[in-house]
Amino acid sequence: MLMRRVIACLDVKDDRVVKGVRFRLLRDVGEPAGLAQAYAAQGADEIVLLDVSATPERRRHAVATVRAVRTHLAIPLTVGGGIRSVDDARALLDAGADKVAVNAAAVARPRLLDELSRRFGAQCVVLSIDALRRPRYHEVIVRSGAAPTGIDAVEWARTGTRHGAGEILLTGIDRDGTRAGYDLELIRNVAASVKVPVVASGGGATVAHMLEAFAAGADAVLAASLLHDGVMTIGALKRELAEHGEEVRP
Repeated sequence: MLMRRVIACLDVKDDRVVKGVRFRLLRDVGEPAGLAQAYAAQGADEIVLLDVSATPERRRHAVATVRAVRTHLAIPLTVGGGIRSVDDARALLDAGADKVAVNAAAVARPRLLDELSRRFGAQCVVLSIDALRRPRYHEVIVRSGAAPTGIDAVEWARTGTRHGAGEILLTGIDRDGTRAGYDLELIRNVAASVKVPVVASGGGATVAHMLEAFAAGADAVLAASLLHDGVMTIGALKRELAEHGEEVRP
């Protein structure tokens, strides 16, 4: 079994880290480079940097922000938001990203995943799926939660990996920012349907939540609110996870 990863997430808007509830009511929580450096020092295994306004504003990711974050960062960096082409991805990788996360553009044109995978390798391509619970399934929602697609999240995860995605970043919109725990049904169904790592996102606030996500099939967990608000450090989370028998890096 691979070691469990604890990943810090930075949602960025106008060069500031923001956090909301279910992608709404965004509040300013700090500066990207400083927070990335702080979470790396706490023991984060990776940083995920998502430009949450790039796609709604129909622009590319703020490359300067990526460069600033990478300057003092020695751990892997995944960058998402506004990636519509191989050239967009290359610009972010050149700026210091290790992986690129694609969402709306892949839904609109799944072959983008094939193109990215062929050019940079599947290990570099993350399919970001934001899903909202419906009566009979979880629906893929794009454009920062603003645009329903009618697509089943589990089916889309299967399709995305067939097109070359090497990892799934899976966010349960219903749980995002609520600190109520991850959407375990969503995690379980997606993890059982794909053969690539699944990163659980949305609602994680305690070690118990993370243990539940791992038991449901997640390979890694994303944390945001509990870090931004100083509820727990990544070091403390990882120590408790280790005490419960999970293999984590120091």
